[in-house]
Amino acid sequence: MMKQKTLFVLFALTLLGVSCSPSGKQEKEQSAEKKSLVATSYYSGFELAHDTYNAISAASDGKIYYVLSSQPHDIAGQVHVYDPQTDKTQFLADLTAICGEKDKKVIAQGKSHVRFYESDGKLYFSTHVGYYQMINGMEQLPVTAPDGYGLYTGGHFLSYDLATGKFEDLGLTPHGEGVLTMTMDTERKQIYAITWPKGYFIHYDVNTGKLYDLGLISANGEGGKVGEDYRVLCRSIFVDPRDGMVYYSTAEGDIMCYNPAAKKIEKLENVDLRLDYFGTYDPTGAGSMGYNWRSVVWYPAGQVAYGVHGNSGYLFKFDPKEQTIEIVDRITSEPSRKSGMYDQFSYGYLGFDLENDKETLYYLTGGPIYENGKRVKGKDKISMGAARGLENLHLITYNIPAGKYIDHGPIFYKDGSRPTYVNSIALDKQGNVYTLARFVHNGKEVEDLVKIPNPFGK
Repeated sequence: MMKQKTLFVLFALTLLGVSCSPSGKQEKEQSAEKKSLVATSYYSGFELAHDTYNAISAASDGKIYYVLSSQPHDIAGQVHVYDPQTDKTQFLADLTAICGEKDKKVIAQGKSHVRFYESDGKLYFSTHVGYYQMINGMEQLPVTAPDGYGLYTGGHFLSYDLATGKFEDLGLTPHGEGVLTMTMDTERKQIYAITWPKGYFIHYDVNTGKLYDLGLISANGEGGKVGEDYRVLCRSIFVDPRDGMVYYSTAEGDIMCYNPAAKKIEKLENVDLRLDYFGTYDPTGAGSMGYNWRSVVWYPAGQVAYGVHGNSGYLFKFDPKEQTIEIVDRITSEPSRKSGMYDQFSYGYLGFDLENDKETLYYLTGGPIYENGKRVKGKDKISMGAARGLENLHLITYNIPAGKYIDHGPIFYKDGSRPTYVNSIALDKQGNVYTLARFVHNGKEVEDLVKIPNPFGK
């Protein structure tokens, strides 16, 4: 009878997820969740390189172009390129110099926050401020410049000619704000952007050189007061190539459509992102993306967009013609799915894209770390975009036609340390994955280029 009771207790504990194994064995089993990927880090020669979002892309010449960000008011971000054939990086340009501001003694063009978009042999991108001022406990666009310097002039739209290696300054955004979000209709040669901190929607016509300011898109954006007119701004815009319409989201969960011909923005009335699966948010609060999608891409074969909601990690399908949204799967890491918890970075991750075969999504996301059999937790809420705690980096692929999710496991450097602060992705023609991540170089932590081997390679 005693034996039966013991077996029953063990069975009940198993159902509750309580392990009766020694903690050491449990930790060993959890740490060996699956085979890991070994990443290679590259030091590009910029010792001040700081956290970079989005700014990395593969071009038709087979090379990987990226921007390394800078925080000081007097040092600009840098554009670099990596050649997979030679396995070498090369410095291309200083952002402030490209923008014609090198001798103006103004706050530097510290970073780029957007991907590179290729059209007719040129790459198009934009600049953002990297130096901030603490105002009401938050990092904001400086209103007081350091001694001897002028205020930030605003973000620039730029191009780079792949054949000649020449950069061109296409124009300055209004209101002295940096470019937070950008996309391009590469067929029609139209650039669309959202500025930071207040959030103006900008349309730049590459063909004519004309710039259109459509005004603020969501209260006072991230320049507003938390709890009142503060709204976290959308980090990802997409274009429907069929008609050139442009779509972005808001913290309230609305999906907005911009008509370039009419120069008019309208809210879609039949669909929104206020879904129970995403969670519940106060749109006036900080520390997450709210109901915004974190990242979204166009899927040509299905004539729909696929996006990921940041905090929850849910993949969804959005049909702009039918104005419908369908939850597809949760594409967080496998350990995150099993734990049922959000990842440490409540903004979500920008390392999300449809690559090469145009049917498989690649996603660089977080995964929990276990110590002594317990999940390591960070802060309950993040501040100023910083991660809440240490986590593993996982590479997820999701084949859309097959509906096949694969967690390729955690990613480590050769010395066993982890890539951190990852919010970008690009793939070369061989299927190797690239991102910008933190690592230690000569005793100093920098954020620079990282190469992850093709997860489907032998």
